[in-house]
Amino acid sequence: MPFNKGDFLLVEYTIRVKDTNAVIDTTDAELAKKENIYESNRIYGPVLIVLGKNWLNAYVEEEIAKLSENEEKEIELPPEKAFGERDPSKVRIFSLREFQRRGYTVSVGDVVEVGGVRGIVKQISGGRVTIDFNHPLAGKTLVYKVKVVRKLEDFNEKAKYLASRHLGIPSDEVSVEYSEGDGKLVVKIPGKYITRENLGYSKLTLAADVFELFKDQVKTLVYQEEIKKPQ
Repeated sequence: MPFNKGDFLLVEYTIRVKDTNAVIDTTDAELAKKENIYESNRIYGPVLIVLGKNWLNAYVEEEIAKLSENEEKEIELPPEKAFGERDPSKVRIFSLREFQRRGYTVSVGDVVEVGGVRGIVKQISGGRVTIDFNHPLAGKTLVYKVKVVRKLEDFNEKAKYLASRHLGIPSDEVSVEYSEGDGKLVVKIPGKYITRENLGYSKLTLAADVFELFKDQVKTLVYQEEIKKPQ
């Protein structure tokens, strides 16, 4: 049965570059380790998407909407539907002396920021630095392998997975309490996560999505940080 805009879905996915078959992203921890792209601070396993939010690629979400629970599909995206074609004008040459004057030491492969735009140092020769400001995947055809694990129906479960996604805390460690009478949603955060960098910003982005996605249910969002006495 096709899904609709606004549906909460748990999905698994793996993204490969078609030409090389290299994995650039996956929700599978074992595959990430095998491909040497494992991130120790990342939560692996099915991830939440809300159709229409484009947390995955917009074209991929259009195809996901046509699937059913437990259905799997490969979706091929040409560059124009992924990260665009390569633009030669985005490869620029700078004076090495300019970087040295600012106290920067650059090497081939470094990611640098110039004028608020990030690029990759491709070549250093003759006192000149060649920087490519194209996205690293520009010009690449990508292949998404996606599976819809299940659709979330329960409000508390939706809120829990939404909190997990924003706060970077495993869903089984996040708990939520919702009071329908006064529209209050309480998100409980385990004490071991309260010193996490950017937690304050994550709370703000979660609040924005809560008030957008649950605009008819939630009037107040409360964060409750729980620190338990050591045993």
